[in-house]
Formats: sequence, structure tokens, C-alpha cells
Amino acid sequence: QVQLVESGGDLVQPGGSLRLSCAARGFTLEDYAIGWFRQAPGQEREGVSCVNSRINKYYADGLKGRFTISRDNAKNMVYLQMNSLQPEDTAVYYCAADRDPPCDGCPGWYSNWGQGTQVTVSS
Repeated sequence: QVQLVESGGDLVQPGGSLRLSCAARGFTLEDYAIGWFRQAPGQEREGVSCVNSRINKYYADGLKGRFTISRDNAKNMVYLQMNSLQPEDTAVYYCAADRDPPCDGCPGWYSNWGQGTQVTVSS
């Protein structure tokens, strides 16, 4: 059974850092593109970052300098390092997985989603 489990969310002060983890269960992560998304209260879910099976990485505008996505295929894990966190980063963060698209990029949509992990940035 395909399953993704996020962890690492916490309450942090502005300027703090967190590393989120996405663990794959029931499938081989290296064969998939993995995306990180977030959803703040009252807002639509938005894409944060993604990494495809060829280890090409993409970031939403304004996040590339603060957020870093990485994957460890040997551990079947994907990570999102988040630095210089601000209150506007507060959201539930999700990881998602799907096959690479034909082009050199990430899927436009994902079939498999985790449950999410809460990130709260507040003084």
C-alpha cells in the first residue's frame, strides 16, 4: 500500500529552522517525484518545492533561498529544510508522490498524499 508519512513540524520562533521529513512506505521512493505543499488557514494548498526521480529540484518563488529539498533514496526519505521561518510560513505541510512527467520537471498533480505536519511560526 502506498503511504507517505510527514514528521518534523513544530512551534518555532521567527527566524528559526525546521527540517521536515517525508517517509515512503509501500513503494520505492527513488522511482517517484516528491512534492512538498502547504496550506495555511483559510487559504488554498500551494506548492512549496519538488524533486523528481532525476534529482532535479524546483522551488516556489521566494522560497528558494530559505527552503531546501533533498532526498535520500537509500533511506526512502525526502526532506525539506526550512530556514529563516516567518509567521507567514505557518501552515500544514504535506508531501506527495507521483511518477515523473514526460518533461524534465515535476508532476502537475499528485496521486499519493501524506497526512500533513503542522508548522507554526510565532513569538
